Amino acid sequence: MSTTQSERLRELLEPLVTSQGLDLEEIAVDSVGRKRVLRVVVDSDSGADLDAIADVSRALSAKLDETDAMGDAAYDLEVGTPGAERLLTEHRHFVRATGRLVKFQLAEGGELVARIVEADDEGIDVEVPGVKGRKATTRRLGFSEIARARVQVEFNRKDVKDVKDVKVDKVEKDLKEEEEA
Repeated sequence: MSTTQSERLRELLEPLVTSQGLDLEEIAVDSVGRKRVLRVVVDSDSGADLDAIADVSRALSAKLDETDAMGDAAYDLEVGTPGAERLLTEHRHFVRATGRLVKFQLAEGGELVARIVEADDEGIDVEVPGVKGRKATTRRLGFSEIARARVQVEFNRKDVKDVKDVKVDKVEKDLKEEEEA
């Protein structure tokens, strides 16, 4: 896809996406066999649920139908959110990833896996997990020190909120069983 088509699509679609309360993260046109696929990735500070995705998809489809931005050839429109292991490239991505485990490729070489504690305009504060019984340590990373950052998937992490919810559910279940007895 040429840069000019990408820029035209972004200029055309971004106002619609922002009017829906979302950020336009990425636009890509790919060829899949004889078909073309326009992939649009959106997100927001609170995430994008299925209803928001459906609403923005309808708005984008209508706008694309009334223009010739994609030409006359058939194409499929796919609207979605960034994947679980998303790359962090913008300041807002780091803010949204607060609390998440991230793998950093450092500008000076090497890598670091740490949890983002806080993000501000100059950089981020991270918590580096302790190794072999040692306590976690905190570290400050300026954005200029980060060559690449990608969110890591955690299957077994128990957030404080999750643990609290499990405890509340168990107490409520125990109370219900006592009342029935």
